[in-house]
Amino acid sequence: MMGPVLAACLLIILSTAWISQANGATCKKDGGVCTCNDNTKSVDCSSKGLTAIPSNIPTDTDRLVLQGNKLSSLPRTVFHRLTKLRLLYLNDNQLQTLPPGVFDQLVELDELHLNYNELKSLPSGIFDKLTKLTDLRLQNNQLQSVPEGAFDFLEKLKMLQLTNNPWDCSCNDILYLSKWIREKEGKVNGIESATCVNKKAVLDVTEEEAAEDCVYPNTTTAIPTTIITTLASSNDDDIPELPVPQENFQKFLGYQEPDHLPTQPQCLMSISGYLGLMMSLVLTSAAILYVIHFLKKA
Repeated sequence: MMGPVLAACLLIILSTAWISQANGATCKKDGGVCTCNDNTKSVDCSSKGLTAIPSNIPTDTDRLVLQGNKLSSLPRTVFHRLTKLRLLYLNDNQLQTLPPGVFDQLVELDELHLNYNELKSLPSGIFDKLTKLTDLRLQNNQLQSVPEGAFDFLEKLKMLQLTNNPWDCSCNDILYLSKWIREKEGKVNGIESATCVNKKAVLDVTEEEAAEDCVYPNTTTAIPTTIITTLASSNDDDIPELPVPQENFQKFLGYQEPDHLPTQPQCLMSISGYLGLMMSLVLTSAAILYVIHFLKKA
């Protein structure tokens, strides 16, 4: 009766190896592009030319380095499995926006580096769940203001870098940041150096100076009522045919270009992962047949 027992043990071992292969395909040792350290739970994917974040990052990763790549966007749930992350480096990429809720599951995060990107705005509530954050880097972006209450839940914050952003101090949206900096002056490092586009310190901005309503380039503007009235009162034959740019027509139809195409290292990573998966399936099938053979003899 030892035959079936040994076969069952072999099946368990092979199944575990299969799961490990599927979860670890990100790492170089399994054919991936990133360097993984099992002892420190660190995954280093820096400067790999990545246009997308690898999908098989181990769930127990503590430190994830993605700096120096070509990331231009992030899926909303891309980090939701990585609940043990303490350090996340996304600096030196091409990020223009952050999806709402992208960091919501990273409740253990201590450091978040978003500097040297192309961020023009931050979604409301983007940092609300990061209550353990002590170090946040936002310098060298295109930020003109931050949402009301953006930093209210960051009670443990010790470092916040805001320099080299075009802070718009004529707009009343800047008043929250200005007041927050004054309240945290001397308690959070780096904040006093934030300056407006006119070189004035953000913390010195007054309500009189920031009296304008905020209107930024992407704000939707209304069609003048005179045009609507004219079009409504005209015959169809009198309305001139207006050329519609192809890209605008595609946006109207809801068409969007894919965010990215896989890079060569990512393709190699996927192929390696699939080969490993197929090999594990073959070995697992052999173990199952081995068990069945001995059970029939028994």
